[in-house]
Amino acid sequence: MPETKKDSGAECGIYLHIPFCVLKCRYCDFLSAPAAEETKEDYVRVLLQEIKEKAPAFQNRTVTSVFFGGGTPSILKAGAISNLMDQIRTGFAVSDDAEITIECNPGTLTREKLAIYKGCGINRLSMGVQSADNAVLKMLGRIHTYEAFLESFELARKAGFKNINLDIISGLPLQKEGDYEKSLKKLLRLRPEHLSVYSLLIEEGTEFYRLYGEDAKIRENGGKPQFLPEEEAERRMVHRTAALLAESGYQQYEISNFARKGRESRHNLGYWRRSDYLGLGLGAASLVDNHRFHNTRALDDYLKYEFSPQEEEVIDKKGQMEETMFLGLREIRGVEKAEFYRRFGVSMRNVYGKVIDEMSADGLLMETEQNVCLSTRGLDVANYVMAAFLLD
Repeated sequence: MPETKKDSGAECGIYLHIPFCVLKCRYCDFLSAPAAEETKEDYVRVLLQEIKEKAPAFQNRTVTSVFFGGGTPSILKAGAISNLMDQIRTGFAVSDDAEITIECNPGTLTREKLAIYKGCGINRLSMGVQSADNAVLKMLGRIHTYEAFLESFELARKAGFKNINLDIISGLPLQKEGDYEKSLKKLLRLRPEHLSVYSLLIEEGTEFYRLYGEDAKIRENGGKPQFLPEEEAERRMVHRTAALLAESGYQQYEISNFARKGRESRHNLGYWRRSDYLGLGLGAASLVDNHRFHNTRALDDYLKYEFSPQEEEVIDKKGQMEETMFLGLREIRGVEKAEFYRRFGVSMRNVYGKVIDEMSADGLLMETEQNVCLSTRGLDVANYVMAAFLLD
């Protein structure tokens, strides 16, 4: 692992990967799988050791966010999560107001778990509800019903959690626009503080790829898919999502993320702004002082205490500028010109003036004296616009 900054004012985030789930969802390509209880216990023991070994290199940093992701972190015994948080606080300087998030799936939460989460300092829950329609949940391979989700949500509120995110998926096979809107409205009535709304991606290696991979290729090539929504229908769902959430008091601050004022995800903002973060656990990725690396993705190796960085890459100035633009443009505010100059000692226009002019002329970007951001049209083709900022 690279040496870290000696600046006492430096900050970082921490991500802990919990690669276990009750049942692999049909669309999921994350590094996760069901496992025996003994394997989970072994994993936590190894993860605690990794925290101990890597913390000393971060003594001069303040941790401003901690994120337990997966998989399904809430599948672990609550005491395991508490022990991990204790070790994080022992090894790292965690700020008093740090955002500490755990991903939870309905069906894995209990009053006891929520009380222990609250007691060890977790202050944000991210719940993978995905839909309020039971037929859709079954089709996705989710283990919960909407009623089970409501029970988990209510338990979380009663436990005192006042910052809850809901993950939702649109653009599903055979999904009608009206049915999606009905589902979204049901979830909005619960008034969560944050919503992450993602369009379905058909990823290789998933059951959905086997079922709908060819359909996805047809759509990508401009044809009419048999099962997936057509591109224009999917776009209408995205637009309707933004409109409904705006009417309900949510601000869209990133392509797929909406929050009530002050409830934006600090941890995810760190990713989009290229802040440093340390990944702990199986396959977890890190960005430290422009070094990108990840842990082994082989569970057997990790359980043998294999913590050495894999595929380490030193990101040069060109790569840093590219990432600053295509990650920063995910935010609705875009990329600030002054921040670009502060980082690189050169104006954004000197590097990207031609691209900015071309994309602005096409109505895909908006430029002010302060920043450059995607237009409403640009949001529809964000990947195309962001790819234009890759330097030759």
